[in-house]
Amino acid sequence: MKAFFAAAVILGVSVLATVESMRSRVQSAPATGGATRMPVVVELFTSEGCSSCPPADALLAGLALQQPIENVEIIALEEHVDYWNELGWVDPFSSRGWSARQYQYAEVLGNGNAYTPQMVVDGHAELVGSQGRKARQTIADSARMEKTQVTLGHANAGKPGEERLSVKIGQLPAGKQHDTAEVWLVITETGLHSAVKRGENAGEDLHHAAIVRSIQKIGEAKAGEETSFMGEVNAAVQGEWKRENLKAVVFVQEKKGRRILGAAELPVAR
Repeated sequence: MKAFFAAAVILGVSVLATVESMRSRVQSAPATGGATRMPVVVELFTSEGCSSCPPADALLAGLALQQPIENVEIIALEEHVDYWNELGWVDPFSSRGWSARQYQYAEVLGNGNAYTPQMVVDGHAELVGSQGRKARQTIADSARMEKTQVTLGHANAGKPGEERLSVKIGQLPAGKQHDTAEVWLVITETGLHSAVKRGENAGEDLHHAAIVRSIQKIGEAKAGEETSFMGEVNAAVQGEWKRENLKAVVFVQEKKGRRILGAAELPVAR
Protein backbone atom coordinates (compact mmCIF):
# COMPACT_ATOMS: atom_id res chain seq x y z
CA MET A 1 0.00 0.00 0.00
CA LYS A 2 1.44 3.29 -1.05
CA ALA A 3 -1.47 5.66 -0.43
CA PHE A 4 -0.43 9.02 1.00
CA PHE A 5 -1.72 12.53 1.52
CA ALA A 6 -0.40 14.90 -1.12
CA ALA A 7 -1.45 18.00 0.80
CA ALA A 8 0.11 18.96 4.11
CA VAL A 9 -0.11 22.02 6.30
CA ILE A 10 3.23 23.81 6.35
CA LEU A 11 4.08 24.43 9.98
CA GLY A 12 6.65 26.93 11.13
CA VAL A 13 8.38 24.71 13.63
CA SER A 14 12.13 25.12 13.94
CA VAL A 15 14.22 22.02 14.49
CA LEU A 16 16.87 22.98 17.03
CA ALA A 17 19.97 20.90 17.78
CA THR A 18 19.92 20.68 21.57
CA VAL A 19 20.83 17.79 23.78
CA GLU A 20 18.94 17.01 27.00
CA SER A 21 21.05 16.86 30.16
CA MET A 22 22.00 13.41 31.32
CA ARG A 23 20.04 11.64 34.03
CA SER A 24 20.89 8.33 35.68
CA ARG A 25 17.27 7.21 36.11
CA VAL A 26 13.86 8.22 34.82
CA GLN A 27 10.46 7.18 36.10
CA SER A 28 7.15 7.64 34.37
CA ALA A 29 4.08 8.92 36.18
CA PRO A 30 2.24 6.26 38.19
CA ALA A 31 -1.24 5.24 37.18
CA THR A 32 -2.67 7.05 40.21
CA GLY A 33 -1.05 10.36 39.36
CA GLY A 34 1.93 12.20 40.84
CA ALA A 35 4.29 15.07 40.18
CA THR A 36 6.10 13.35 37.30
CA ARG A 37 4.96 14.27 33.80
CA MET A 38 2.78 11.68 32.09
CA PRO A 39 4.62 10.05 29.15
CA VAL A 40 2.85 9.75 25.79
CA VAL A 41 4.52 7.90 22.90
CA VAL A 42 4.08 9.63 19.53
CA GLU A 43 5.12 7.57 16.51
CA LEU A 44 5.49 9.13 13.07
CA PHE A 45 5.62 6.93 9.99
CA THR A 46 7.42 8.95 7.35
CA SER A 47 9.80 8.82 4.38
CA GLU A 48 12.38 11.07 2.76
CA GLY A 49 10.78 10.15 -0.56
CA CYS A 50 7.42 11.69 0.40
CA SER A 51 6.92 15.41 -0.31
CA SER A 52 4.18 15.66 2.35
CA CYS A 53 6.44 14.32 5.12
CA PRO A 54 8.90 17.17 5.96
CA PRO A 55 6.21 19.29 7.71
CA ALA A 56 5.25 16.28 9.81
CA ASP A 57 8.91 15.60 10.68
CA ALA A 58 9.22 19.23 11.78
CA LEU A 59 6.04 18.99 13.86
CA LEU A 60 7.27 15.91 15.71
CA ALA A 61 10.69 17.47 16.34
CA GLY A 62 9.04 20.61 17.70
CA LEU A 63 6.72 18.67 20.00
CA ALA A 64 9.63 16.68 21.43
CA LEU A 65 11.84 19.73 21.89
CA GLN A 66 9.28 22.24 23.17
CA GLN A 67 7.11 19.82 25.21
CA PRO A 68 4.16 22.23 24.88
CA ILE A 69 1.52 20.30 26.86
CA GLU A 70 1.48 20.83 30.62
CA ASN A 71 2.34 17.76 32.73
CA VAL A 72 2.91 15.64 29.60
CA GLU A 73 6.21 14.15 28.41
CA ILE A 74 6.09 13.58 24.66
CA ILE A 75 8.30 10.66 23.61
CA ALA A 76 8.98 10.92 19.88
CA LEU A 77 9.64 7.93 17.62
CA GLU A 78 10.26 8.73 13.94
CA GLU A 79 9.98 5.53 11.88
CA HIS A 80 10.98 5.64 8.21
CA VAL A 81 9.06 3.16 6.04
CA ASP A 82 10.63 1.45 3.03
CA TYR A 83 7.73 1.33 0.54
CA TRP A 84 8.75 4.69 -0.94
CA ASN A 85 12.26 3.51 -1.79
CA GLU A 86 11.40 2.30 -5.30
CA LEU A 87 10.03 5.71 -6.30
CA GLY A 88 13.29 7.55 -6.92
CA TRP A 89 15.05 7.93 -3.56
CA VAL A 90 16.22 5.22 -1.15
CA ASP A 91 15.71 6.60 2.36
CA PRO A 92 18.90 5.77 4.32
CA PHE A 93 16.92 5.52 7.58
CA SER A 94 14.15 3.29 6.23
CA SER A 95 13.42 -0.25 7.35
CA ARG A 96 11.03 -2.97 6.32
CA GLY A 97 10.49 -3.54 10.02
CA TRP A 98 9.03 -0.07 10.49
CA SER A 99 6.73 -0.63 7.50
CA ALA A 100 5.56 -3.89 9.07
CA ARG A 101 4.87 -2.11 12.35
CA GLN A 102 2.74 0.44 10.51
CA TYR A 103 0.77 -2.33 8.76
CA GLN A 104 0.02 -3.83 12.19
CA TYR A 105 -1.51 -0.52 13.24
CA ALA A 106 -3.51 -0.35 10.00
CA GLU A 107 -5.16 -3.65 10.90
CA VAL A 108 -6.44 -2.47 14.30
CA LEU A 109 -6.99 1.29 13.99
CA GLY A 110 -9.94 0.99 11.63
CA ASN A 111 -8.55 2.75 8.55
CA GLY A 112 -7.09 -0.41 7.02
CA ASN A 113 -4.50 1.64 5.19
CA ALA A 114 -0.85 2.59 5.62
CA TYR A 115 0.11 6.08 4.45
CA THR A 116 2.66 8.79 5.05
CA PRO A 117 2.90 10.93 7.04
CA GLN A 118 0.93 9.05 9.69
CA MET A 119 1.12 9.83 13.39
CA VAL A 120 0.08 7.20 15.95
CA VAL A 121 -0.41 8.33 19.56
CA ASP A 122 0.11 5.73 22.32
CA GLY A 123 -0.80 3.01 19.83
CA HIS A 124 -4.54 3.72 19.91
CA ALA A 125 -5.18 6.89 17.85
CA GLU A 126 -3.97 7.89 14.38
CA LEU A 127 -3.99 11.11 12.37
CA VAL A 128 -2.28 12.83 9.46
CA GLY A 129 1.20 13.59 10.78
CA SER A 130 1.20 17.30 9.92
CA GLN A 131 -2.03 18.19 11.78
CA GLY A 132 -0.55 20.15 14.67
CA ARG A 133 -3.70 21.15 16.53
CA LYS A 134 -5.23 17.67 16.30
CA ALA A 135 -1.93 16.10 17.36
CA ARG A 136 -1.71 18.22 20.51
CA GLN A 137 -5.33 17.45 21.45
CA THR A 138 -4.88 13.73 20.85
CA ILE A 139 -1.72 13.71 22.98
CA ALA A 140 -3.48 15.60 25.79
CA ASP A 141 -6.39 13.16 25.69
CA SER A 142 -4.08 10.16 25.81
CA ALA A 143 -2.22 11.57 28.82
CA ARG A 144 -5.47 11.38 30.84
CA MET A 145 -5.75 7.62 30.37
CA GLU A 146 -4.63 5.20 33.06
CA LYS A 147 -0.96 4.32 32.63
CA THR A 148 1.51 1.77 33.96
CA GLN A 149 4.57 3.08 35.78
CA VAL A 150 7.82 2.41 33.92
CA THR A 151 11.21 2.95 35.56
CA LEU A 152 14.31 2.99 33.36
CA GLY A 153 17.89 3.43 34.53
CA HIS A 154 21.53 2.82 33.64
CA ALA A 155 22.88 -0.53 34.85
CA ASN A 156 26.51 -1.54 35.21
CA ALA A 157 28.53 -0.91 32.07
CA GLY A 158 28.09 -3.60 29.45
CA LYS A 159 30.40 -4.68 26.68
CA PRO A 160 31.81 -2.16 24.19
CA GLY A 161 29.12 -1.27 21.69
CA GLU A 162 26.31 -2.06 24.12
CA GLU A 163 24.09 -0.04 26.43
CA ARG A 164 23.00 -1.89 29.59
CA LEU A 165 19.77 -0.74 31.19
CA SER A 166 17.63 -1.67 34.18
CA VAL A 167 13.89 -1.85 33.55
CA LYS A 168 11.02 -2.07 36.02
CA ILE A 169 7.34 -2.13 35.02
CA GLY A 170 4.62 -1.53 37.60
CA GLN A 171 1.18 -3.09 37.80
CA LEU A 172 -0.75 -3.20 34.54
CA PRO A 173 -4.08 -1.36 34.29
CA ALA A 174 -7.11 -3.41 35.30
CA GLY A 175 -8.82 -5.43 32.59
CA LYS A 176 -5.67 -6.19 30.56
CA GLN A 177 -5.57 -9.92 31.36
CA HIS A 178 -6.91 -10.93 27.94
CA ASP A 179 -4.10 -9.39 25.88
CA THR A 180 -0.35 -9.97 26.13
CA ALA A 181 1.56 -6.92 27.39
CA GLU A 182 4.86 -6.88 25.51
CA VAL A 183 7.85 -4.86 26.73
CA TRP A 184 9.89 -3.13 23.99
CA LEU A 185 13.23 -1.34 23.99
CA VAL A 186 13.95 1.31 21.35
CA ILE A 187 17.09 3.32 20.60
CA THR A 188 16.54 6.69 18.91
CA GLU A 189 18.95 9.25 17.47
CA THR A 190 18.40 12.97 16.92
CA GLY A 191 20.40 15.43 14.81
CA LEU A 192 20.18 13.38 11.61
CA HIS A 193 19.60 14.87 8.17
CA SER A 194 19.95 14.03 4.47
CA ALA A 195 20.67 15.97 1.30
CA VAL A 196 18.08 14.34 -0.95
CA LYS A 197 19.17 14.06 -4.57
CA ARG A 198 16.21 12.34 -6.23
CA GLY A 199 12.50 11.75 -5.84
CA GLU A 200 9.79 14.13 -4.63
CA ASN A 201 12.15 15.96 -2.24
CA ALA A 202 15.09 16.27 -4.65
CA GLY A 203 17.33 19.21 -3.74
CA GLU A 204 16.09 19.42 -0.14
CA ASP A 205 18.21 19.07 3.01
CA LEU A 206 15.81 17.21 5.29
CA HIS A 207 16.18 17.32 9.08
CA HIS A 208 14.54 14.82 11.37
CA ALA A 209 13.22 14.24 14.87
CA ALA A 210 14.20 11.21 16.98
CA ILE A 211 14.78 8.53 14.34
CA VAL A 212 14.29 4.95 15.48
CA ARG A 213 17.60 3.12 15.10
CA SER A 214 16.59 -0.19 16.66
CA ILE A 215 13.66 -1.85 18.37
CA GLN A 216 13.61 -5.14 20.25
CA LYS A 217 11.17 -7.05 22.40
CA ILE A 218 12.71 -7.66 25.81
CA GLY A 219 9.92 -9.57 27.53
CA GLU A 220 6.31 -9.65 28.64
CA ALA A 221 4.67 -7.98 31.63
CA LYS A 222 2.53 -10.21 33.85
CA ALA A 223 -0.99 -9.06 34.63
CA GLY A 224 -2.01 -8.98 38.29
CA GLU A 225 1.52 -8.54 39.64
CA GLU A 226 2.52 -5.40 41.55
CA THR A 227 5.79 -5.46 39.58
CA SER A 228 4.80 -6.91 36.21
CA PHE A 229 8.34 -6.99 34.76
CA MET A 230 11.86 -6.36 36.08
CA GLY A 231 15.31 -7.02 34.72
CA GLU A 232 18.42 -5.77 32.96
CA VAL A 233 18.85 -5.69 29.20
CA ASN A 234 21.55 -4.90 26.63
CA ALA A 235 20.95 -2.75 23.57
CA ALA A 236 23.44 -2.71 20.71
CA VAL A 237 24.87 0.73 19.85
CA GLN A 238 26.46 0.99 16.41
CA GLY A 239 29.75 2.85 16.09
CA GLU A 240 28.39 5.37 13.58
CA TRP A 241 25.62 6.49 15.94
CA LYS A 242 26.46 9.58 18.00
CA ARG A 243 26.04 8.63 21.63
CA GLU A 244 25.33 12.21 22.71
CA ASN A 245 22.22 12.14 20.50
CA LEU A 246 20.94 8.71 21.55
CA LYS A 247 18.05 7.89 23.86
CA ALA A 248 16.65 4.62 25.12
CA VAL A 249 12.87 4.23 25.25
CA VAL A 250 11.02 1.40 26.97
CA PHE A 251 7.30 0.95 26.52
CA VAL A 252 4.65 -1.66 27.32
CA GLN A 253 2.26 -2.42 24.46
CA GLU A 254 -0.72 -4.71 23.98
CA LYS A 255 0.10 -7.37 21.40
CA LYS A 256 -3.37 -7.46 19.82
CA GLY A 257 -4.97 -4.14 20.79
CA ARG A 258 -1.72 -2.18 20.18
CA ARG A 259 -2.41 0.35 22.94
CA ILE A 260 0.76 1.53 24.72
CA LEU A 261 0.18 1.17 28.47
CA GLY A 262 3.25 3.00 29.79
CA ALA A 263 6.67 4.29 28.74
CA ALA A 264 9.88 5.97 29.85
CA GLU A 265 12.83 7.59 28.05
CA LEU A 266 16.46 8.00 29.11
CA PRO A 267 19.58 9.45 27.43
CA VAL A 268 22.15 6.78 26.61
CA ALA A 269 25.29 6.90 28.74
CA ARG A 270 28.32 8.44 27.03
